[in-house]
Amino acid sequence: MTLRFSFELKATDGKARNGVIKTPRGDVRTPAFMPVGTAATVKAMMPESVRATGADILLGNTYHLMLRPTAERIDRLGGLHKFMNWDRPILTDSGGFQVMSLAGLRKLTEKGVTFKSHIDGSKHELSPERSMEIQRLLGSDIVMCFDECPALPADRDRIAESMRLSMRWADRSREAFGDRPGHALFGIMQGGLERDLREESAEALKGIGFEGYAIGGLAVGEGQEAMFSCLDYAPDFLPDDKPRYLMGVGKPDDIVGAVARGIDMMDCVLPSRSGRTGQVFTRFGVVNIKNARHADDPRPLDEACSCPACSNYSRAYLHHVFRANEMISGMLLTWHNLHYFQEIMQGMRDAISAGTFETWQQQFHAQRAQGDIRPL
Repeated sequence: MTLRFSFELKATDGKARNGVIKTPRGDVRTPAFMPVGTAATVKAMMPESVRATGADILLGNTYHLMLRPTAERIDRLGGLHKFMNWDRPILTDSGGFQVMSLAGLRKLTEKGVTFKSHIDGSKHELSPERSMEIQRLLGSDIVMCFDECPALPADRDRIAESMRLSMRWADRSREAFGDRPGHALFGIMQGGLERDLREESAEALKGIGFEGYAIGGLAVGEGQEAMFSCLDYAPDFLPDDKPRYLMGVGKPDDIVGAVARGIDMMDCVLPSRSGRTGQVFTRFGVVNIKNARHADDPRPLDEACSCPACSNYSRAYLHHVFRANEMISGMLLTWHNLHYFQEIMQGMRDAISAGTFETWQQQFHAQRAQGDIRPL
């Protein structure tokens, strides 16, 4: 068992990278998709079920956990891993994005952000130092710098001001993080869709020095074409020998496109949120299980899938339990979606190692373009 955090790049194919992040709690194979466990749970899933889908690492949410049940309580109860019964690596975000997107009556200053809880209206302050303290109390393996993320579109001056504030906060986050062997701190590149601001941000982060680097401020309303245009250059500004994490992405074709542009890690609530609302991702595109066409269909969602939803249940059953608002619906469809996302990651890892990533990509897109199987 390794006692330190490290990253090994094992193979490349074009810009696509296959590697492994080593942590004291286990290895993370990259490219990696991290299921989101917002409130110390991946909704509708048991931790062992999440692991069975192929996930090596989960994401926990600093903002939500600091408000309920509080980081101090989780620390008293043995840390986040023990609290949620997940003994493998956990990455926690900094809380900055949720403060900007969820909290009401917030005030932003050089020191940090004061805001009112969306739960009970109580007043809180979040700063680089407090974010580092909360994430230390949680005991996460990968800690994210505290940053500010403006929603796009935004004017250039606003993006530049925000990015430079985030870089000052990154420096304070590094200082507050201290020396924690076995744990890693990731810096977050900002700069919107402005190439020169992205490069300025990357240079500032490299000057501070981090165990990994994230690309933030994308998947915030700019659209896939604009996101990919940014990813055509942004990862190249970051060190080759450190993991690169694209925050909050995304749909299957977003993930594949990001990996093709040099990204190693991603997270998104989409597989679990969509599972609870009857949207299913398959090799042949998206299936809406609520549609009446499935009511008499004895076939599985995807005959090539080995998840419990596909192995043991028909479309007709899955349609029925969704329409009946039965809890098993969200459980089965979430399991399937997470399984499918992890299959994509394994397929890319294998293709990059074999030097066949371009062929794999073509087959992936061609299959999805076929659309769902025809109704009976």
